[in-house]
Amino acid sequence: MADLRNSFVGIKSPNPFWLASAPPTDKAYNVERAFKAGWGGVVWKTLGAEGPPVVNVNGPRYGAIWGGDRRLIGLNNIELITDRELQTNLREIKQIKRDWPDRAVVVSLMVPCEEDAWKSILPLVEETGADGIELNFGCPHGMSERGMGSAVGQVPEYVEMVVKWCKQYSRMPVITKLTPNITDVRRPARAAFNGGTDAVSLINTINSITAVNLDSFSPEPSIDGKGTHGGYCGPAVKPIAMSMVSEIARDKDTYLMPISGIGGITTWRDAAEFMALGAGNVQVCTAAMTYGFRIVEEMITGLSNWMDEKGFTSIDEVVGKAVPNVTDWQYLNLNYISKARINQDLCIECGRCHIACEDTSHQAITNTIDGKRGFEVIDEECVGCNLCVNVCPVEDCITMVPLDAGDIDKRTGKTVSPDYANWTSHPNNPAAREAAE
Repeated sequence: MADLRNSFVGIKSPNPFWLASAPPTDKAYNVERAFKAGWGGVVWKTLGAEGPPVVNVNGPRYGAIWGGDRRLIGLNNIELITDRELQTNLREIKQIKRDWPDRAVVVSLMVPCEEDAWKSILPLVEETGADGIELNFGCPHGMSERGMGSAVGQVPEYVEMVVKWCKQYSRMPVITKLTPNITDVRRPARAAFNGGTDAVSLINTINSITAVNLDSFSPEPSIDGKGTHGGYCGPAVKPIAMSMVSEIARDKDTYLMPISGIGGITTWRDAAEFMALGAGNVQVCTAAMTYGFRIVEEMITGLSNWMDEKGFTSIDEVVGKAVPNVTDWQYLNLNYISKARINQDLCIECGRCHIACEDTSHQAITNTIDGKRGFEVIDEECVGCNLCVNVCPVEDCITMVPLDAGDIDKRTGKTVSPDYANWTSHPNNPAAREAAE
């Protein structure tokens, strides 16, 4: 059986599935329910400095994007950090860690970018027995307008400075949560690494407005006729998150740094993909808010079964498995050729492949076969773009089949070169030329 036990920067948990810092981790009641459901850890909703509590809006806090079947694919939130008293949160964190010693309890923090503010809050969190802290440098709304959250995360010098303070004034492992609202996520990641962070987590939410009410002409969610930008999360952000995780995992300056993957993780497969791209564990929010805490049961079972099928015995064997296969476009093998093939037994003759190819691509799919309605690929025109695969509503009806070395490419009339099988040493590969020189 696959061993799902996880050790992330020395923080142990029975599985790699943590709840991210968000409404589901705002109080002991929720966290208790999460742990009973099977979650391996939580990152407690972001705490602020001592003083007057944060005031959240008392109206709608979420905007949404749905698929055609009303499935939630994106969630925009304008909620701020915890609005509960600091001492109440600290007391509950201590209680949860005492009652659930085998689970990971990490505390998210966001205080003004001043040394004394960080120096003051760190011992309070440390006294709870929490396993670590996560620095919230990602929140793009509300708090960023007060000089915190992504306002710090977008300035690498500030990131490095605060990380150094936290390492100086605390014994706890430091996880730095990065904002995606930046041109190059590697820059703050490098800054966190230089500051001594134990890990990074990403991505936080993406700055967004999801909808405009066309009666009141205010962004949604609307508060008394006004709206604001918020943080976008959910399945829709997963591709962005995975790209950013992979950039840090393969960056020569940060590739050894542990990564906690966040962004649209809903299934065990999502988690496995993040891990393959370098994440040592994953954090989940929107999926739990959509389906409830018991969604973790499917994640645990699915990941365990997949690892058994693949022969992996531990999480560490999965982490980073795909990183060597992530490369820059210039290093892709231009000698590799594939063509679309339509399975006539599965085809329902809807015509979407033909219309998509005819109107927007390469006119490589006919709409007749032997004078009757039917759809077939014209090899002479097919460039292997796979648009037809992606628009086809029937799974595996259209597949991409690579040509073998020696085959004739009907589109170009050229023989397929055997060199595509050995692209790493091919003279057209810039990396190979560089190595040779």
